[in-house]
Amino acid sequence: MDVKMPYYMAYPMPFSYDDERTERMDFEYMKSMYPDTAKRILPYVEEECDRMEYENSMVYDQCPDKLQLKLMSRRVYDNVRKHERMFCGDGEDEGLDEMPGGQENGVSGTVQDHERGRDGRNNALSLRDFIEVMLYQELYKRRSDHRRRCRRFY
Repeated sequence: MDVKMPYYMAYPMPFSYDDERTERMDFEYMKSMYPDTAKRILPYVEEECDRMEYENSMVYDQCPDKLQLKLMSRRVYDNVRKHERMFCGDGEDEGLDEMPGGQENGVSGTVQDHERGRDGRNNALSLRDFIEVMLYQELYKRRSDHRRRCRRFY
């Protein structure tokens, strides 16, 4: 009746890899809940991160260069504008100086003028800003995974 168990079965050691798997599953689940616009942009962000993911890349520097990160986000923005029909006509680059009909911004008194801030930019999150936020979030995740993989115990 009194069956003895081996020591390793009586006190099982928790698997440390299970935590990483749980975090990865949680991250993938949160990605699946992104809005449709973010889901369409995400492959371009991941493609750019994959392209820059090599050993001794500037992405893994202690303090990545802000100019290089801006250039990365610009490449993603250009790819999105080139391949996604949805973002082709938002007029973010061209047409900010003049409104249709030859009137300058702030003069016509339309709803579009009320959406613009004091600096003339839209108050809503622009496509470039959105891509930049998504890129920084993806880089953060990849940097933390890289640190976890390259941990040295000596």
